[in-house]
Amino acid sequence: MKNTSEILFKPIEDKTIVWFSTNNEYVVVENETAAILEKRQSGISVKEIASEIAEKLEVPFENAREFILELETHFFKGKYAEDIPQITHPNTIKKPTSYEFVDYYLINEIVCKVSFLSARERELIHPKFAHLVTEPSEKFDHEFEVFIENKKVHLFVNQQFIDAWYNQEVHYFQGKFSMELIQKMHQKEEKDWLGVFHASAVSNGKKSILFLGDSGNGKSTSLAILQANGFTCLADDFVPVSAKNCEVYSFPAAISIKRNSLPTLLPLYPTLATATEYDLTRLNKIVRYLPPNNTDFTAHLPCKELIFIKYEKDSGLQVSSISKIDAFQQLVPDSWLSPIKENAAIFLDWFESLNCYQITYSDNEKMIGKVRELFG
Repeated sequence: MKNTSEILFKPIEDKTIVWFSTNNEYVVVENETAAILEKRQSGISVKEIASEIAEKLEVPFENAREFILELETHFFKGKYAEDIPQITHPNTIKKPTSYEFVDYYLINEIVCKVSFLSARERELIHPKFAHLVTEPSEKFDHEFEVFIENKKVHLFVNQQFIDAWYNQEVHYFQGKFSMELIQKMHQKEEKDWLGVFHASAVSNGKKSILFLGDSGNGKSTSLAILQANGFTCLADDFVPVSAKNCEVYSFPAAISIKRNSLPTLLPLYPTLATATEYDLTRLNKIVRYLPPNNTDFTAHLPCKELIFIKYEKDSGLQVSSISKIDAFQQLVPDSWLSPIKENAAIFLDWFESLNCYQITYSDNEKMIGKVRELFG
């Protein structure tokens, strides 16, 4: 079989996770299916594999052969046909001669100058970083420029064109902006990251725990409660993990707080009462932003626990270990994962080492106590 895709196989529990380099896709399959794919990838013929299956399972040879060919069609041929994206050429872009808004953000000792053509562009980025604003200065370390032209949001960093996105792709723009920011913060390139996860990272100063949860499950509220009770917010919604040491790195964005969380959080954070509200129409929610209590945005810590957290009225406290395969299938779809084979292999090894839990709670004190216990 001629196949240009590099493939990784990682048995976890009673399944196998298969990674395809062609489109950087992770697929969970039965071990028997993975064994067939691995044999075909290594060059063993369909006839030889079909004969083995026919004898082992006592099925007709032709049925076994047809099954293998169907697997090939599904995994090696039909999965990778994608539309070719429209490429924006930097030399055709006319940058603005002036910007309506120019903000300076101080992240530890690094000053980033960010220029926005108008309030429309600024609202895509500024609310989550407003707590970092510092005095304007002629001296800055990095320069970001954001403007909309021809219905696309354009991003330049240090005079270099990064990319452009249509309105329906604005979340990709926000992710790329954040990716460029962490590279400047931590002096790394994109290839140095294992992945970025749609999660929250909480620290006790020695290690970190990742918290995940669907929108509306109370993940950010839980993070804010933990932050008010002695834990540190390493990152919220955008959690970068390094490929070199598999550690969670700090990200300075604020925590987004929905209206229905205010009764719980106002006693802990009185300033939320007067915080500006933002109507995120695309996400169908109205939020206020709570600055993280992190004072060291260079911090990075190991992580061995992955917790799916959910607030549910009258549930008390329910804690259980969950299948790593179930956890994997919930973690991966919302994550950016490195397309580099070596990093994909490291990611699979790192994920296998994680302890995965589900916490459902209605009692804040019991939830805090359980998290303390998990931190050891």
